[in-house]
Amino acid sequence: MGKVLIIGAGGVGGVVTHKCAMNGDTFNDIHLASRTIEKCGIIQKQVKNKTKARITIHTLDADNVRETVSLLNHVKPDLVINVALPYQDLSIMDACLETGIDYMDTANYEPRDVAKFEYKWQWDYHDRFKQKGIMALLGSGFDPGVTNVFSAYALKHHFDVIKTIDILDCNAGSHGKAFATNFNPEINIREVTQAARHWEKGQWIETPPIIEEGAVHFTFDYPVAGKQESYLLYHEELESLVKNIKGLERIRFWMTFSDNYLTHLKVLQNVGMTGIKPVNYKGMEIVPIQFLKAVLPEPSSLGKNYTGKTVIGNVMTGVKDGKEKGLYIFNVCDHAECFREVNAQAISYTTGVPAMIGAKLILSGKWNGKGVFNMEEMDPDPFMDELNKQGLPWQMKDFPHSL
Repeated sequence: MGKVLIIGAGGVGGVVTHKCAMNGDTFNDIHLASRTIEKCGIIQKQVKNKTKARITIHTLDADNVRETVSLLNHVKPDLVINVALPYQDLSIMDACLETGIDYMDTANYEPRDVAKFEYKWQWDYHDRFKQKGIMALLGSGFDPGVTNVFSAYALKHHFDVIKTIDILDCNAGSHGKAFATNFNPEINIREVTQAARHWEKGQWIETPPIIEEGAVHFTFDYPVAGKQESYLLYHEELESLVKNIKGLERIRFWMTFSDNYLTHLKVLQNVGMTGIKPVNYKGMEIVPIQFLKAVLPEPSSLGKNYTGKTVIGNVMTGVKDGKEKGLYIFNVCDHAECFREVNAQAISYTTGVPAMIGAKLILSGKWNGKGVFNMEEMDPDPFMDELNKQGLPWQMKDFPHSL
């Protein structure tokens, strides 16, 4: 039995809170905090209506380390589940260090003023967490998260060495809006407008962003979803998998985008609305992408009318017992089914459920350590078992060639 403090009350925070409440044998005391207490109250009511579980809610500015330390000392959780903005990862980690409380998140840190995410900032905390005798688990979402575990599971059971990994993320759903992002618009747009990068033959290779000429893309025939155009992106799990999956020769990340999405994004980029530098407007400084976030649909509001499915997984090739081998491990998730279960669309669900599973394994002692860890460094077997029990069943099939 464990006490958790969930920081962040967006779409993912709602899913994590629901799923923790549904696993009362592990989570017997659930606290939810956000800068906006009204969002916490909505989730609190939804969870009570579905599970009868009581959720304690708090107001918190997670950018403020002193305020976060104060809340941690008041609540005294066994674990902090950070599903707030990636900008706040380090301030929350600082608070956990000061109070001696285990930490986990779903996305790595990135500074507000530079559209760049990498693990260096959080990996630099390893020695301090180790000396404090506490654990930080990074990236316990789907991608990163489940995709890391798929890689570790394949290496443990099906390969002697993995040579190539292609992570393929397909959203074949429809929310009925002219343009919307499936998670925080500011974070989403910063991510997909960056230059793409992938690892090959010992070096990082950079290619144009998805909306520029020269962007790398191809058509992949996804299970259930069928043929979808898939674009090369940089994603944070590539960095940790290059570090931890020895013998890897190439790793890439692909995501599907509709022509409609790309057209809207290109226009917004061309007129400066995706900018992250402040501009002066009538004597006030505003950040264009933050204004854009304010006028776009709130991602947590998309679930009610969302239809279709997501298909996310890894195509991996390598060697087993001296023979070349290929596997495809993937999950299919239905938007409408997610909404019926936890009032969320599948993008939030596929991030929030793995966050709960990671927390469950830490609290149960199945995953433990002192320091900072990525998902692939943990034993994949209990996590893979929990995916099947918690609503994200995985499938595996032979895939005899690399992409």
